[in-house]
Amino acid sequence: MSHKVSRRKFVQTTAASVGLPMVLPSGLLARQSANEKLSFACIGMGGQMRGYLVPELNKLDQKIVAICDVDKRQLDSARQVNELKEARSYHDYRDLLEKESGVDAVIIATPDHWHVPICEAALKAGKHVYCEKPLAHSVAECRALEQLALSHPKLATQTGNQGCSTEGFRRSYEVIQSGLLGNITEVHVWHPAHSWPNGVDRPAMSDPIPEGLDWNFWLGSAPARPYNNDIYHPGKWRGWYDFGGGSLADFCCHGFQLAYRALDLGAPTRIDATGENLGHESFATRCTVNFQFAAKGNRGPVKLIFYSGDNNLPPQDVTQGPVDTTGCLIVGSEGTLSAGLWNTGCSVRLRGAKDFRGADQPEVAKIPRTQPRIDTEVLKWDPSKAANGQRPRWSKVNNSHMFEWVLACAGDAKTYSPFEIGARITEIGMLGVLALRLQKPILWDTANRKATGLPEADAIIDPKPSTTEYAPR
Repeated sequence: MSHKVSRRKFVQTTAASVGLPMVLPSGLLARQSANEKLSFACIGMGGQMRGYLVPELNKLDQKIVAICDVDKRQLDSARQVNELKEARSYHDYRDLLEKESGVDAVIIATPDHWHVPICEAALKAGKHVYCEKPLAHSVAECRALEQLALSHPKLATQTGNQGCSTEGFRRSYEVIQSGLLGNITEVHVWHPAHSWPNGVDRPAMSDPIPEGLDWNFWLGSAPARPYNNDIYHPGKWRGWYDFGGGSLADFCCHGFQLAYRALDLGAPTRIDATGENLGHESFATRCTVNFQFAAKGNRGPVKLIFYSGDNNLPPQDVTQGPVDTTGCLIVGSEGTLSAGLWNTGCSVRLRGAKDFRGADQPEVAKIPRTQPRIDTEVLKWDPSKAANGQRPRWSKVNNSHMFEWVLACAGDAKTYSPFEIGARITEIGMLGVLALRLQKPILWDTANRKATGLPEADAIIDPKPSTTEYAPR
């Protein structure tokens, strides 16, 4: 690519801008290059991009040269951000990739059903890619994106599940791998009801399409439907199966990732789902989804249970006391680990103990560190805060994740959540959505990508686009 970042200047500027100590990944300053920043393009200029991703990239003193959205109102809002005032604006991501050939990397924060088409186009154009979670909108898309990322090994990809870049996540991973918790049999992840549409079908009426919004382009390959104010765009698309997958799709890449990686779960063999207000075009108002994973290596079978809906929590014999409205518990024969929904915490309650204690307790402190660190060596986040119910500031969680990806774009590190991992975690969430939509148990044949005995599942596993007009050229 045409732009290379000066490693020394990048790191020194970054440290000064966010108050970081100069403790860096090994070999980071071993090489020198032209004194230039990397250049970035941002696609999907809604709240997640403007509120989180752009500010985090700006803290790293990088340059955003182009922005893109099918809604002119979102572009106009983005131009109010000082760092984006000089960025060139595009309506069509394909035009951006064609005309901005010198861009080094692309950040994607569109609705879910657009993630894979844009990721595909960006990777084929030779760009590093950061994409918000969930990475894909179907099982077939998960498989395709995984293979696409593996076929471009020199391009840095990062899934937007920021929790895995924290000290809490990586310490929790080490605790699980150490065997301190004994034989792990259950994982419980929960999330309350959200403000997106749930348990309803699309309204019969329609509203005039706002000036500046290309509604057909926004729909993309999804089935056509009339526009309605405040029903789909902005933000509420997450509740609709044509565009998102409710809280299960939205949070699987957060809450499932620790168990998936530390226990080497692989694909589930069976998924059962129950809930309220199922069978609609939007996500259930309340549901419980049980994923069963077969024994593997030295561990036995594991069940992962996801709870969604207000006051839909794990049973008292698991929690052994009050819990927060969101969370993740990993339950073993010798102890339970509380990681939080974003897996940023590391609190352990050993067998016989009444309370959770932080990662500084003696049994945990002596466990060797095996995972690379960005947060502890650079941002100095204190994992003991999680034990007191404190979550680190979003800026610190996001910044370490973005920092790691930018370093990988510069050639100095590897990302911790590349697409080939993020796609497999996303696939688990998509299988849960499949069970909810069909309201039947899923016996999953992962090798053949089939729900055994359920041919009606095929159209959800690999949905055919209603149009190819907006697909990569």
